[in-house]
Amino acid sequence: MSKIKLELSGKKVWVSIDETTDVEGRFVANVIVGILEADYPGKQYLVHSEQLEKTNYSTICRVFDKSIGIIGIQHEDVLLFTSDAAPYMIKAGNTLKAFYSKMIHITCTAHGLHRVAEEVRGKFSNVDKLIYSVKKIFRKAPNRVQLFKDEAPHLNLPPEPIITRWSTWIIASNYYCENIEIIRKILEKLDADDAVSIKEAKKYISKAGIERDLAYIKSNFTILTVSITKLQKQGLPLAEAINVFENVEKVFETLQGPIGKAVFNKLNNVTHKNVGLKILKNISNILSGVTMNTELEPGLPEDFSTDDLVYFKFAPITSVDIERSFSMYKTTK
Repeated sequence: MSKIKLELSGKKVWVSIDETTDVEGRFVANVIVGILEADYPGKQYLVHSEQLEKTNYSTICRVFDKSIGIIGIQHEDVLLFTSDAAPYMIKAGNTLKAFYSKMIHITCTAHGLHRVAEEVRGKFSNVDKLIYSVKKIFRKAPNRVQLFKDEAPHLNLPPEPIITRWSTWIIASNYYCENIEIIRKILEKLDADDAVSIKEAKKYISKAGIERDLAYIKSNFTILTVSITKLQKQGLPLAEAINVFENVEKVFETLQGPIGKAVFNKLNNVTHKNVGLKILKNISNILSGVTMNTELEPGLPEDFSTDDLVYFKFAPITSVDIERSFSMYKTTK
């Protein structure tokens, strides 16, 4: 901690907080603090981990303020807070702004795109049930796995999407789009009386329009998986990250039909609620020379100075680092 304090001393910083439930059912919050450098991506540190009795905006505010006190950062040097879009996080961000007058709160754009991907999943129930039933067929079934490898030796087993893991459902859908005939051939060799999952998989792979739905998903929504992957890259310049998100908006503007319009509306809703993203777009435009107004863009904190803006060149618009800290936490006992 002494080394971390020395590294952070006098620096402009961003803060990210999230909570998880560990194997013993405890609520655990992690706090990441990263350095905002003007010319290159700054380092980030896990500065605090704490068990919470419950998760709400007041406990998040307390953990936030406690962490800043532990590392000795001045309030005016906290310029950015990144979190997920949970209502208690939004409330915490609004509350903390009263004490951290230069702080902008942004909700994770990768989480936002994942919520859009979940909207896609909800519109294609037959595809969802096909993926779910086939996944069950080969789980803990060595004989069926061997049959699959015999019939398709160069093909990986069907992916098992994890709903809380960003965009894995669309990745799985694309797998079926590319390999639907092989999967159908393998299912034909399985006895429907052996398991309910086999019966269900045969039912949904024979549904009218299943190929059409798979093709539509791959053609229009693969951009979500590509964009989420790009946004997870560490050290991504703010302008590049904003461009990734805006590219999704441009592509979705062209979507046709009721499903396409519903997904586009979901994206608009996610973007509209992310007030901090709009502010960071303005900052990005200033730093890249897109806007040459003589005054600072509206929406910036009142206490912001011109010098504060330059520290946003590599500001994160995701909470990926906090998710990585949980991945490490859950490997320990």
